[in-house]
Amino acid sequence: MKVNGILLRSSIVAALGGLLFGFDTAVISGTVDHLEKVFQVEGFWLGFTVASALIGTIFGAMFAGNPADRFGRRNTLFILALLYFVSALGSAFAWNWWSFIIFRFIGGLGVGGSSVVAPMYIAEISPAKLRGRLVAVVQFNIVLGILLAFLSNYIVAALVADAVEWRWMFGVEAVPAAAYFFLLFGNPLSPRWLVGQGKSDKARGVLESIGVDEGKSTEDELRDIQVSLERENMQEKEGFLTFKWEQGMNPKYAIPVMLAVLIAMFNQLSGINAVLYYAPNVFKLAGADRNASLLSSVGLGLTNLIFTMLAMLVIDRFGRKKLMLVGSIGYIISLAAVAVTFHMNGNFSAAAETATGVTTSSVIVLVSLAVFIASHAFGQGAVIWVFISEIFPNKVRAKGQSLGALTHWIMAAVISWTFPMFADTLGGTATFSFYGGMMVLQLLWVLFIMPETKDVPLEQIEQKLGIVSAEQTSSAASEPDELRA
Repeated sequence: MKVNGILLRSSIVAALGGLLFGFDTAVISGTVDHLEKVFQVEGFWLGFTVASALIGTIFGAMFAGNPADRFGRRNTLFILALLYFVSALGSAFAWNWWSFIIFRFIGGLGVGGSSVVAPMYIAEISPAKLRGRLVAVVQFNIVLGILLAFLSNYIVAALVADAVEWRWMFGVEAVPAAAYFFLLFGNPLSPRWLVGQGKSDKARGVLESIGVDEGKSTEDELRDIQVSLERENMQEKEGFLTFKWEQGMNPKYAIPVMLAVLIAMFNQLSGINAVLYYAPNVFKLAGADRNASLLSSVGLGLTNLIFTMLAMLVIDRFGRKKLMLVGSIGYIISLAAVAVTFHMNGNFSAAAETATGVTTSSVIVLVSLAVFIASHAFGQGAVIWVFISEIFPNKVRAKGQSLGALTHWIMAAVISWTFPMFADTLGGTATFSFYGGMMVLQLLWVLFIMPETKDVPLEQIEQKLGIVSAEQTSSAASEPDELRA
């Protein structure tokens, strides 16, 4: 299917929220030593300082759904761009520890919000046959943003005086944040949000500009959206359609809620954040010296980017489920190899202290973790935001996306904060065995529970998941046209 030019541009611009997402989370890696000295923090408080943005992501994911529903998906992206901009400049000019924490927290709100709104916006403007590929651009940009943060830190360190280089590292982000804000003016509003606001004429214009599914006219697409929203409005009046944090979840949503929560939990139970955040430590634990550890980490970043690109090319051809199957098997094999290597070699810490390059064990760990990263990028990394953006009905998609992202960020915080403790007390064998065991459970979930959403229009996914029956759809479609005006 040929990609419409306006659709492609709008998707790429929206996905720049993912690039800022990746940049913001990774940029702090080059500043930790400076933060420790400037703010005189160590241990627990240094960890809290580094994690302040991660805490913000939880709240950003939790509350992003409300403004996305009220003000629109695109308009919410404007707000998130401003949060990134304020955080970048505020962190760069922070005058004390508390001000730094506040501005990093603001950046975290932007990251958490982007993980909800950017994939949702792209899913709502994309035809079914292109939706997976276009939403996956968000994940590609996250990975690209991480690499750009590492590169930016390297360049800043080479050009700027040591005393202020950490401020420049944070401040650089203001440039892409400002560019993101102004580029969004060229994006259309979500047609599905417009229909929900009673602006069908404007939605028709957007659909005509971005294109619709093959074999359907603009009027067909508009009618399907209207029927879906009218059915949900009718159920809401009857008390059957509620999705409110304080009131709990309607039983009709049990399946998509379960799917969103489990894919988000499994994403982090693989140990991906532990590997990305602590890769140099893992390699040093396996016997590599510091330089080799840092170089190995760069290799993992490149692997992540390459396999994310490969997944983007095939996600709409192979489907979400096949990618998850391949990724799950790769997870299990690679994590088992790491666990076995640690078990056979015992405690590597002594070797790490005297290592002058790489050891056989560190090479095995590097190769295994490269397979692990490739499996994540090709499977979970590419699928999670696409899948969550697809499985909720139009009426509650924002809140459903928020639920999935919230679960993801809570688990990210748990895994990131517990890895050092587990590694120190239980050792590498038990820690990586636990992650491997969780991926065996994920494999079973993918095989027996996870549905395939490839090529299925968003409105038909409701039937596929049993949220609404075909009879209800037919009944709603037969209502008088004036009800859909």
